[in-house]
Amino acid sequence: MNKNQEMLEKASYPKLLLSLSLPAVVIMLVMIVYNMADTFFIGQTGDPGKIAAISLCGPVFSILSGLGTLLGSGGCTAISLALGKKDTDKVKKYSAFCCYASLILGLLFLTVVNLAVSPISQALGADADTLSDTVSYLRIIAFGAPFIMFNNVFANVIRSDGAARESMIANCLGTLSNIGLDALFILVFSWDVAGAAFATVLGNCVSCAYLLYYVRSKQPSLSLSPKEFSLRPEVSLGVMSLGLPMAFSTLLNSVSHIIANRMVIGYGAVALAAQGVSSKIGMLITMLAMGICMGLQPAISYNYGSGNLKRMREIIRNTAFFTATLGSLLTIVCFFARNAIITAFIDNTEVIAYGQIFVFASIIIGPFYGLYQLCQTFLQSTGKASYATFVALLDKGLFFLPLLFVLSRLFGLYGIIFTGAVTLAFSLIAGIVCSLIWNRKISRNEASPQEAPGIAQPS
Repeated sequence: MNKNQEMLEKASYPKLLLSLSLPAVVIMLVMIVYNMADTFFIGQTGDPGKIAAISLCGPVFSILSGLGTLLGSGGCTAISLALGKKDTDKVKKYSAFCCYASLILGLLFLTVVNLAVSPISQALGADADTLSDTVSYLRIIAFGAPFIMFNNVFANVIRSDGAARESMIANCLGTLSNIGLDALFILVFSWDVAGAAFATVLGNCVSCAYLLYYVRSKQPSLSLSPKEFSLRPEVSLGVMSLGLPMAFSTLLNSVSHIIANRMVIGYGAVALAAQGVSSKIGMLITMLAMGICMGLQPAISYNYGSGNLKRMREIIRNTAFFTATLGSLLTIVCFFARNAIITAFIDNTEVIAYGQIFVFASIIIGPFYGLYQLCQTFLQSTGKASYATFVALLDKGLFFLPLLFVLSRLFGLYGIIFTGAVTLAFSLIAGIVCSLIWNRKISRNEASPQEAPGIAQPS
């Protein structure tokens, strides 16, 4: 048992938070800065149309993130469960599959986007005012897709045995590079939207370089060898079935954003720019909660895999209290600081006027989002992929889309903006019910930790 595995098995909850969640939270903060960087620097041009173009491309990043989550989050959970059972052969096969599958998906994404970049831009909602900038941004991002995919996947995979600090370092290096290059390309070279795209791709390349160095030299339990790569169902489905819940959530979120953006842009580029800025503020709360839960995912999986259910439940209870408290505090801070934050992005009177209500709609879910994310993390980490996928499907599909159309008809623009908050209320109830049902089955020994549901077993 190495030091990281001993920590997963024995460390106190505060130490787990510091060792696992704090680096994951820093990663999420870095990702927030990363997501805000392009919007911030483009906002300095004072052109709401350019911010609108970048906002329209947001769902494309969500698609890449969803594909990365399918492999990265699934790989992290599968490897953690395998480590808990001391199955080193599966660890190597899972990690090799994550590596080469990420590159294949990245190349496929590159090909599809470049073959149909204009129709895709129009499908995202680009009009005559935003089409040129949207096409320019998408085309450059597509060429960086293999690097973006590998970065998304292995930043998760290396957390599987508790190496959260190294994942944090990779993300920090990429984001700092992105910010520096944004300033250079946009403010100095005046490349505007194209400069933002180039900065994003090169930032991901920097992260990839560090991840490759770490895996090859510091993490011998993982493998990048082509000899270990396998598409056999017990490997490929073992990873993807566990990554499916979060991937579903991310991909459905992308589809939902595309539809919502197309509705919002009907009210003008200023409204969409305000929505783009406001969503970044709401992202602060939701991604921090996600970071805490994702950080503790290896600890939940490891203790479930080893049969230590008492410790697993203690981690879950403490996390529920911590995320609810932090979410409430952040919601209050963001509410009172909303005008100053919006102005920092773009000093436009119309954008600020819309943004006051839009920010409130995006942060009102703050106290509860961590509980919803914890339900998904618990179900996924214990291998109950079917329940976790169902909860994700409800949140971004079965609940969100019908509510979006109903509320937009009843309340117009503000109905669109508040759809996310209403959806979360229903999704949280469903998540709690599914988690309680699964926990009861575990308690009755109806699901053995030795047979991790959701992982395909070798024939």
